[in-house]
Amino acid sequence: MNNYSKITILLILLYAFSLPTFAQKKAKPIFKDGEAQIVEAFKDADKWLRHDLWVETEFDSDLDGKLDRMHVSVTRPEQTETEGLKLPVVYVTSPYFAGVADDVEGAFWDVKHEIGETPPAHIHPPITRRGERPIISNSHIRTWVPRGYIVVHSSSPGTGLSQGFATVGGKNESLAPKAVVQWLCGKADGYTTPDGDEKVKAYWSSKRVGMTGTSYNGTLPLAAATTGVKGLKAIIPIAPNTSYYHYYRSHGLVRHPGGYLGEDIDVLYDFIYSGDKEKRVLADSLIRDTEMANGMDRETGDYNDFWAGRDYLNQLAPMKAALLMSHGFNDWNVMPEHSYRIYEAVKEQVPSQIFYHQAGHGGPPPMTMMNRWFTRYLHNVKNDVENDARAWIVREGDKRDEPTAYADYPNPKAAPVTLHLSSGAPATGGLSSTKSPKQGTETLVDNYSFSGATLAQAESTNHRLLYLTPTLQEDLHISGTARMSVRVASSKPAANLSVWLVALPWNTRRNSTITDNIITRGWADPQNHASLRESSPLVPGDFYEVSFDMQPDDQIIPKGQQIGLLIFSSDRDFTLWPSPGTELTIDLDATTLSLPVVGGKAMFDKAVE
Repeated sequence: MNNYSKITILLILLYAFSLPTFAQKKAKPIFKDGEAQIVEAFKDADKWLRHDLWVETEFDSDLDGKLDRMHVSVTRPEQTETEGLKLPVVYVTSPYFAGVADDVEGAFWDVKHEIGETPPAHIHPPITRRGERPIISNSHIRTWVPRGYIVVHSSSPGTGLSQGFATVGGKNESLAPKAVVQWLCGKADGYTTPDGDEKVKAYWSSKRVGMTGTSYNGTLPLAAATTGVKGLKAIIPIAPNTSYYHYYRSHGLVRHPGGYLGEDIDVLYDFIYSGDKEKRVLADSLIRDTEMANGMDRETGDYNDFWAGRDYLNQLAPMKAALLMSHGFNDWNVMPEHSYRIYEAVKEQVPSQIFYHQAGHGGPPPMTMMNRWFTRYLHNVKNDVENDARAWIVREGDKRDEPTAYADYPNPKAAPVTLHLSSGAPATGGLSSTKSPKQGTETLVDNYSFSGATLAQAESTNHRLLYLTPTLQEDLHISGTARMSVRVASSKPAANLSVWLVALPWNTRRNSTITDNIITRGWADPQNHASLRESSPLVPGDFYEVSFDMQPDDQIIPKGQQIGLLIFSSDRDFTLWPSPGTELTIDLDATTLSLPVVGGKAMFDKAVE
């Protein structure tokens, strides 16, 4: 055997023995302490593969005789192509990705009109969009792709290059992400163009999908989950709108989201619609000017079939995806009830956790929580996350990524404490767990010119009623939903009813925080005292029993403060503005506040003794 042959044999043997080494060097996800780690081989964004396609749905919402297709973009590590690697998917969908409407004067409803009367005509102004098509998104890719995920984005129906009509909570908004999940699992068709026949397959998908997003983008993971679509394993909705009724109405009252006075569902429709311009006239006619105009009912604010069809609480039975919910207790845009009502409904149905912080709109859970959630349900790594604490709450002054663990929310140690009112108008009355008989009635005069904050700080005014606990001698922990039961009479057939819980004295210092002053809020229409679906004019001077929940909260009120129950009529920042002068009379002996206190009545009495 010559030297050349010997060298050849040696090289062959070396290659054969080195094959397992090469195989071990293939990139794959890495896990530590139950979390997916950043993988060096997945970090280089220049090597990520990015491509667009259109996924066919099961609906034809634009009535053109063809099934609508959704515009989808994919970002994945190159190893999903070069090494045949299959990975799970983090999927985000939105109506905002292709740009939204410019701020237009007259786009919002005029809030100056009488309660229960036909509102002034609302003319929808011409809309100019901000943003260019086709924009999808770069969100989440730098977080999840290096950790061994594929990130997928899609535009909602009637937005960007997605076909169909925007419906703001209509059924197609649930079925659109369902179709994308099905495509990722090999159960629906994807195409290279919006109208062509060349198909695209998600051969790189492990068929395990998770969804997340904030606000409207957080609503859509829940919408998809209500379809029960196979392959959607976990969702992390952040500050989601779970009911358009609860977003634009409150206990029969027309109430606007904080910061958007005069907005309603038709205004949001105009804001998001960025789809096919040639179909806009038909979409406006069918969706905005017919379905919405006939169903939204700004005259009574009643709950009806239109709103029920846009309330995801009514659609939860098929849901299978594990739920990690996130919200801020001081979110006065999408209020904290949106997350709580869903969590409470499904926590025995699917694996569930809830994360609350003390700030406003938005705010995801800590990365560790999200990572463990997706690692468990998308990579199927048994990290025991389902046995973690169910509730995580950021305590006042703590960092967002350092929440306190609790057995559940509300705190299982909380119990309702019934508080009674004692007279004191136009200054302040008392709020106590002990009932003082024969307190009589007290009257306030509506005037939207004064904000709730102004009324809470006033020493004396006839535009509100204010009832205070004694000064707290110990910290008092509130956890859950306060409930108001009011016996009220109005001088007119209709009136707003607004209630705030506040902590006094009001902190006006520059270093004040969002938790210093407002504990929680609630609004109701006395005309709906008997039914949320039916309102009837009040008989002036007659008393009515009105009971309603305020927004859920978990807050520790520090010693040295007083808890104040503020009752007034029109809330300048949230309700309609009727002409000033309506009188509301409260029967103090028949009015109570149920306050959820950790430690119950014994703890409350100890704190105020």
